[in-house]
Amino acid sequence: MSHEDGDGGVIVLRDGPPGGRRQFVVKLLWIGVWLAFMSAPVKDLLDGGLSSHERVLGGTGLAVFVALYLVLLFRHTSRALSRRRVLATLGLLGAVASVLSLTLGAPWFVLFVYVSVSAGATLPIRWSRLLVPLAGAVMVGAGLTLHDARSTITALLFPALLGGFAMAGVRQLVRTTVQLREARATVAGLAANEERLRLARDLHDLLGHSLSLITLKSELAGRMLPEHPDRAAEQVADIERVSRQALMDVRDAVSGYRRPTLPGELAGARTALAAAGITADVPADAPGELPEQAGEALAWGLREAVTNVVRHSGARRCEVRLVRRETLDGPLLELTVTDDGLGAPGSPPGNGLTGLAERLTHVRGSLTTGPGIGTGARGRGFALTLRVPADGERTHV
Repeated sequence: MSHEDGDGGVIVLRDGPPGGRRQFVVKLLWIGVWLAFMSAPVKDLLDGGLSSHERVLGGTGLAVFVALYLVLLFRHTSRALSRRRVLATLGLLGAVASVLSLTLGAPWFVLFVYVSVSAGATLPIRWSRLLVPLAGAVMVGAGLTLHDARSTITALLFPALLGGFAMAGVRQLVRTTVQLREARATVAGLAANEERLRLARDLHDLLGHSLSLITLKSELAGRMLPEHPDRAAEQVADIERVSRQALMDVRDAVSGYRRPTLPGELAGARTALAAAGITADVPADAPGELPEQAGEALAWGLREAVTNVVRHSGARRCEVRLVRRETLDGPLLELTVTDDGLGAPGSPPGNGLTGLAERLTHVRGSLTTGPGIGTGARGRGFALTLRVPADGERTHV
């Protein structure tokens, strides 16, 4: 199957030609059934009082016309022909119809109906709007030269125009159906890609945080084990708890049901920073009226920020601030995570910050970075600020 794009260029789809003898026969019958309306020329050949030369001319011309008609429609609906070949074939059909009609009389003017139908079936709308009326006009002009053909022309003009424009409409309907099918496949592919990105982003956030905490607690347990086995056992118990929680989170992420909460991530941030030996200043709680999607975005942002502080910053101190601000665009909730570590390198943002920025776009939030609270040779620190609308009506997915 094929159709034209907006500029009239041919687009060949991969449905291809009929696959198998049965489809070939069905398609041939669907196109050939309309040849039943050629009964008038055939009857004129058999008992129309034509001379032998006229019968030869009529029989040969009719065979050529039918062959061109079948080849044009059958080939073009299987594998699109070039625009030049379609126009040339239509011109040849019109020429054969004109010669036979003017030579053999009124019964042969029905051939112009097939010319009109062929134009509507093979040409895009903007071309068929011109050529279908042109075929009708040629038929009328040729018919006016024969006195006995005027009643026939009057009877055939409406079917010629109706058939041509009807086939043009069917062609446009088929084209729209194909485009909708392609769009549906594209949307399905985009949805699958978006789900893969979501899952990859979630797993990165989940495992990056949990595995960093497990690594820190394992190192701490190893240092405590010779002299403080009881405290080492506590760290091992924490490792087991974090591992179980990470396993649950991964299962929930795969199932699509996991929803992190901001209060839970605040508590997790205090635990992770304390395990890393970083002095933490973390709020005790979060506002309860925060919209669910905005709260989830901030929870992921806090997890990513704390994970980066623990794994990369080399910081000794970390501050988390959660404040509500009134702006001209409405109330905002602002979460800032600041450390006194080595600061951010000049490299592009990693997967974590990229995924975080993507999450914030879904709730009309924003992400900014800057220097932290570090000074001197240790660095200037790093600050990560997330802002989301505090009004649930402004969020969207």
